[in-house]
Amino acid sequence: MIYEMRTYDLKPRTLAEVMKRFGEAYEKRRKFSELYAFWYTEIGPLNQIIHVWPYENLEERARIRAAAVKDGGWPPRTGEFIARMRSDIMMPWGDLPAVEPGKVGPYFEMRSYCFNPGDLPKIQASWAQALPNRLKLSPLLALWYSELGELNRFVHIWPYRSLDQRMALRQQAIASGGWPPTLGQGDAAYNLITQETKILLAAPFSPLQ
Repeated sequence: MIYEMRTYDLKPRTLAEVMKRFGEAYEKRRKFSELYAFWYTEIGPLNQIIHVWPYENLEERARIRAAAVKDGGWPPRTGEFIARMRSDIMMPWGDLPAVEPGKVGPYFEMRSYCFNPGDLPKIQASWAQALPNRLKLSPLLALWYSELGELNRFVHIWPYRSLDQRMALRQQAIASGGWPPTLGQGDAAYNLITQETKILLAAPFSPLQ
């Protein structure tokens, strides 16, 4: 399974119209494949939308996208509102329980970390030790690393019922002594280069709410 994460920066005051047009076009597009989620930023870089599409592989992605365009009505007519577009192919790591479409938010925190080339196996080993205890406090929606697009980056997405719950759970996790994952010692040491967090809300047509 791969996830195409498309991030669009919009011109100010265009979000409502973009979501309207996207939602209308998606009703026809969804017969080819379903969205994983459609989010817009509430805190962090403003005027940004993120839509995620799951595919079995790159070949399926190319076939479905070509069929949707040929069918007409896709992509949505939103080009006049878009300032920048980026597409990343993300690969899952770990054995997270599958998340079914439905109400799991309404707040989603997307944390993106960049690391030095070659450090991903060290990071994965560190997370494998720390994550089980963290998952006792709240679920993790996604844990992906970049395969195509911006390289040497991984993303983790956490759903919360409220921003107050987010703060309380993060404080509880840190107080436990087992979170965040340690940077390792000796040969297992690694360094993160940058960290970014966004608080996202879901569009009305997003399968994940």
